[in-house]
Amino acid sequence: MDQVKLQAFVEELSLNVFSKPFRHKATFNKRLKTTGGRYFLKTHNLDFNPLVLEVLGMDIFEGVVKHELCHYHLHLEGKGHRHQDADFKALLKEVAGLRFTPALKERKVFEQLWKYQCSGCGQLYYRKRRINTERYVCSNCRGRLELLGKDTLHNKS
Repeated sequence: MDQVKLQAFVEELSLNVFSKPFRHKATFNKRLKTTGGRYFLKTHNLDFNPLVLEVLGMDIFEGVVKHELCHYHLHLEGKGHRHQDADFKALLKEVAGLRFTPALKERKVFEQLWKYQCSGCGQLYYRKRRINTERYVCSNCRGRLELLGKDTLHNKS
C-alpha cells in the first residue's frame, strides 16, 4: 500500500465506521518502531508504522487505524481523546479498534546471567551484572559467594 491508497483507506474507514469525514493527511512513517500509529494534536495528521501492515496483516492494521481515528474524532469534538479517558475507551470498544499494537519483533528467548553460589548453604544467585564477592554475602546464611561463570536461562516472557 502506498501513500495515496493509505489516504483513501483512512478516509473510507472514517466514513464507514465513524460516519464522519477524515479531512487531514495520513502517511506512513518508517521511523516509527515501537508504536503502530500516531495522532498529531496540532496538525490533526496521522502517521502509521508500515511494518504493522507488512508483518501483522490488514486486520491488525485496520484496528490501529481505528484507534488513531478515535483520537482524531474525539479531539476535534472536544471530548476526552487520551487513552485514559472514558470517551476514548467507549468509542474504541464501539468501533472494535485495537487498544495496543501487538509486538512486531520476537522477544529474546535466552538471557546471559552471572551465576553465583553460596559456599555455606549452596544457594544459587543469578545477576545481570557482576557483583563484588568481597562485599556481598549470602542472604540466607551470610556465607561467601563464589562466581561460577555465565549461565544461559530462558526468559519468562
